[in-house]
Amino acid sequence: MAAPIGNKFWELRSKHGRDRLFATPELMWEAATEYFEWIEENPLIQIDYKGKDADRVEIPHIKPFTIQGLCLYLDCNVKYFNEFEVSIRDREDQLSKDFSNIITRIRETIYSQKFDGASCGFYNANIIARDLGLQDTVNSGATVKNEITVINPETAQAIEEMRKKFEEE
Repeated sequence: MAAPIGNKFWELRSKHGRDRLFATPELMWEAATEYFEWIEENPLIQIDYKGKDADRVEIPHIKPFTIQGLCLYLDCNVKYFNEFEVSIRDREDQLSKDFSNIITRIRETIYSQKFDGASCGFYNANIIARDLGLQDTVNSGATVKNEITVINPETAQAIEEMRKKFEEE
């Protein structure tokens, strides 16, 4: 059967596009903190054998927070999360600003946990530095330095110590 002139079948759809994953920024932050707590409560377990009798030892290792892991936990994908962030970036309404603040807090929490973990030797510093964009990159034989503006002197010192550690390796 052909569609009638002035076809408006699309209006029969109950909704258009995907719903927001969270109704409020507070619910988004609550879900993110649940993910952070879950990561801390469910470490990776390394099995090792110690001593002359080779006693089995379980060594817990905390996993780094990641956007990918958060998105898996939230049942969305990274593309959706990033597109949602972009879609609210320049909006002036309070709800968009609140969501933007929460997403910024989530990203900064993930960054800080990875940076702190790498600084303390819990994570492979080279992998984390690359992930955080802190390591020099080589492209076509030319070295490109990432510039970082640091306001906090303690953070500047920690970054300098990480860079020295990378140069030694």
